[in-house]
Amino acid sequence: MGRHFRIPGRLHARLQEAGIRVPALLQSAGLPPGLFDQPRILVTTEELFALWCEIGRAGHASIGLALGTEAKAENFDPITLAALAAPSFGEAMRQVARYKTLSCPEEIHHETHAGEWSIHFRWLLAESPEPEVLTDLCFAWILSIARHGTGQSISPLRIELKRPAPKHRVFERHFDCHVTYSASKNSVIFRESDTALPFITRNAELLGMLAPQFDQEMKQTGAQQTFAEVVRTVIQRKLIGGRPKMREIARELHLSSRTLQRRLQDDGFTFQQVMEQSRHQLARHYLKNSMLGLNEAAYMLGFVDSNSFVRAFRTWEGLPPAHWRELERSRPQPETTEQLEVCLT
Repeated sequence: MGRHFRIPGRLHARLQEAGIRVPALLQSAGLPPGLFDQPRILVTTEELFALWCEIGRAGHASIGLALGTEAKAENFDPITLAALAAPSFGEAMRQVARYKTLSCPEEIHHETHAGEWSIHFRWLLAESPEPEVLTDLCFAWILSIARHGTGQSISPLRIELKRPAPKHRVFERHFDCHVTYSASKNSVIFRESDTALPFITRNAELLGMLAPQFDQEMKQTGAQQTFAEVVRTVIQRKLIGGRPKMREIARELHLSSRTLQRRLQDDGFTFQQVMEQSRHQLARHYLKNSMLGLNEAAYMLGFVDSNSFVRAFRTWEGLPPAHWRELERSRPQPETTEQLEVCLT
């Protein structure tokens, strides 16, 4: 579990678009004036809550809902893209929950009972209640994933909020469902059957959005790909938050698992070897050309935890990933590569 949260640099622009004066906001929150100038913005739970408390005070009643909703897919962060690549809504939320466990002191809890599916957030290092605006953002983000993934105007059964009922009805309008106030905890509740809703975005070729430079590097090789290279490319396109099985890759290539295995053997490889090559190549790219942290890279590469990733990388490169990244970035680069950002609540 990480002890910090990542704040997306893009939040600065979105706050300005909402008419919020960011320097005054940071001052009120007791945060450094140059917070958004850092390449990787990491904050503690206390700092995260302070920031969102001030956003709630400075913004309009639905500012959290607005900031948690993204209309354009090209603005999605890699973790949301990984969730959208899942086969179903339930699996998408399991992927996100796993990522949270790896990367920050936050948990997403799922409970199914009596035909209902309840989702709520836990802030593991919090010494005070989470800001209401942060709850709004989290629930709006879940709804955004559900609607983009299913391609439907899906709505929860209800929202349960600990706060007293406000005078406005912005939450009912946004979520298109009943909202219960003065509840015991903050929860968004869907139908249990919604977990099985298929995502039309599943198996989308997201690698070009996650790492466009990597995709371009592959195109620039010029030479015709061998069968092993074709398999590696397919693995890398599906290696987002989970480790694909041989049968999944075979199905993607319209082959049986036995035929896939035989053709790889003809090239002198096993499926496991190609899997490791795929992870190794993509790991090098993520560390060299993106702002993904080690926990985030571990998640994107399908490792169960960051320690497993570190051990694997030591085997590949002979040194830990953090050290390798420092050495690579200290070398002169021909041009600046566009950075990836991971949006964390």
